[in-house]
Amino acid sequence: MKQKKHLFYFMVAIIVTISFYRCNTNQKKETQKQVIHKFKWDNLSLSNEERVDLLIAEMTLEEKTSQLLDICPPIKRLEIPEYNWWNEALHGVARNGRATVFPQAIAFGATFDEELILRVGTAISDEARAKYNESIKIGNRSRYAGLTFWSPNVNIFRDPRWGRGQETYGEDPYLTSRIGVNFVKGLQGDDPNYIKAAACAKHYAVHSGPEEFRHEFNAIVNKKDLFETYLPAFKALVTEANVEGVMGAYNRTLGEPCSGSPYLLQDILRDNWGFKGYIVSDCGAVSDFHRFHKVTQTPEESAALALKSGTTINCGNVYSVLESALKQKLITLELINTRLKESLLTRFKLGLFDPIGTNPYDAINSKVIDSEKHRQIAKEVAQKSIVLLKNKNNILPLKKDIRRMYVVGPNASSEEVLLGNYYGLTSSTQTILDGIVSKVSPGTTINYKSGVLPFRKNVNPIDWSTGEADRSEVCIAVMGISGLLEGEEGEAIASNARGDRKDIKLPQNQIDYIKKLRSKTKKPIVLVLTGGSPIAIPELHDLVDAILFVWYPGEEGGNAVADVLFGDVVPSGKLPITFPKSVAQLPPYIDYNMAGRTYKYMVKEPLYPFGFGLSYASFEYDNLKIDKNYTTTVNVTNRSNLAAEEVIQLYISSPLAGKKDPIYDLKSFKRTSFKPGETKKITFKLKKETFNQFNIEGKEEIRKGDYTIYVGGSLPSKRSNDLGASKVAKTTFKF
Repeated sequence: MKQKKHLFYFMVAIIVTISFYRCNTNQKKETQKQVIHKFKWDNLSLSNEERVDLLIAEMTLEEKTSQLLDICPPIKRLEIPEYNWWNEALHGVARNGRATVFPQAIAFGATFDEELILRVGTAISDEARAKYNESIKIGNRSRYAGLTFWSPNVNIFRDPRWGRGQETYGEDPYLTSRIGVNFVKGLQGDDPNYIKAAACAKHYAVHSGPEEFRHEFNAIVNKKDLFETYLPAFKALVTEANVEGVMGAYNRTLGEPCSGSPYLLQDILRDNWGFKGYIVSDCGAVSDFHRFHKVTQTPEESAALALKSGTTINCGNVYSVLESALKQKLITLELINTRLKESLLTRFKLGLFDPIGTNPYDAINSKVIDSEKHRQIAKEVAQKSIVLLKNKNNILPLKKDIRRMYVVGPNASSEEVLLGNYYGLTSSTQTILDGIVSKVSPGTTINYKSGVLPFRKNVNPIDWSTGEADRSEVCIAVMGISGLLEGEEGEAIASNARGDRKDIKLPQNQIDYIKKLRSKTKKPIVLVLTGGSPIAIPELHDLVDAILFVWYPGEEGGNAVADVLFGDVVPSGKLPITFPKSVAQLPPYIDYNMAGRTYKYMVKEPLYPFGFGLSYASFEYDNLKIDKNYTTTVNVTNRSNLAAEEVIQLYISSPLAGKKDPIYDLKSFKRTSFKPGETKKITFKLKKETFNQFNIEGKEEIRKGDYTIYVGGSLPSKRSNDLGASKVAKTTFKF
């Protein structure tokens, strides 16, 4: 009996053991099945480069060339969905439905606030991912619904007539670099394995109008201006922000089309700066090679020139002849593979070939789109970008319990002036009139009349508006221009210069209206100007009591303007571009030489200088020092009883300033908050390279002699002082 019992237990043990090993073997097989991939490039344990190489090895020639256009068709046999490279995010996700509409990009420059723009970029990329995630769910892979954004525009706003200057961060290379670097960092995110959205620095390089001739002109520029003015922002975005893309401009530079220039794309961008991302042509630019620039004869020659020079993606259709160019031996298959790898690497970095849920950004949902948090950021940008140009007798801020107020002007109730160009859409815009009405006491009487048409004389000659001004305690006139008058080549439909402005003054009918308004009343007139570029108003500066320049202030613009008008926010914006008195002060528009341009080289007295902007507070600068390690300190005191922010600007002038070098040269800035009466010691960690100047060969060098260092709240010019800016502190340093 015992033997049978032992035998029974023995058999049970054998059965259990066999079952265990069989189960374990099955689990191993299941695990092996889980890591078996349908396609080799699906293996996430491989590097992106390895995965891209495996994908390219499986593609036919036709499939390869199809993926080098901005519209990449699906490759069904490889289960690769279509992808459209063309997407916009200049000041919010653009042309793709609902999104937060931040102020226009030029307003980013006016904030002089790096940390704020980092938050803007982060908010935009959050919305971009959320919108992409939702688009994929409904099968929307169309233009503007992707993650490769052709923003920011870091061209230099060298001439105020350029309609697209509003897309830039202003006329200064250093300011443009700092704002641009932070925008790109916010847009691309900080995940070690994936980029949230791919930024693209455009338009490389030496591009800023005229719009009418952008497809054919040749930008002639000397090496000093090239490396001192036109290239620094692009270099900073590549070397500091690791920008994923660069867009070649339409024009030629130094005789070579920018998207077909080995000098720009290979020698400088890839070899000198170490750029590793993709290069895209501006849309239609490669066809311009043979159509307008006449540097090639056929589409095949144009495609070959662009591909060999470094252009990865052709926005257009010229790369559709790459197979023909290959047959003509104008290019090699190896070159096609190289450019294809550059483009696919960006898509892999975005996680577009990974299962949903692998990428941390897949979890961002639609709740972030035009969220309250993002609206508040948009409002903060608008608040910090508004520039107070005049405040006679401290007429501003106005009292909220004012009894009678008159608002006039075509831009007061206009949503168009909030937008600029390259904008998204929202159902909750706040016009300037909305902001004013919501800010004052319910008991305040407000009368509003447009009074005048935006860009031309009134059709009806009867005037029922100007006489009302004298029956109110203050008149707020909201004037200026909009994206209808300035913008891209075919977008600004009211422009008589294909998007540019032949004259930079306020439309004459608006000037005449303000003059008539003043003739009817001695009551204070507050002029609020909208625009994305300098507006010359020399004949109005002395007629009105206060002037605010508010740019295109975005969806929360009306509330932000009202915050400043009524004192909830102390104005702290600074001009990122010089406002000339008229076009007569400017060199010819087509001349890309920097002589006579921007605050650096303009010797004529402007209407409003770069870096200028008044405050309701007053600041004092003293005790400026620099030590042997180039560390610079200055004491800044808020002499008012208001809490306020100040943009503290540091400029240098070399021993050759005004001769071979800039008159002034912005080298650092800090936006700092102050309590009433507070003094802060501000420190700038400069380096020896900070004092480098560019010689005629475009090489950096230190000038021998005394450098002057200025620190203040504006450009250290006589005009700034005459307009009421704080006196700057200055000292010298010898090399």
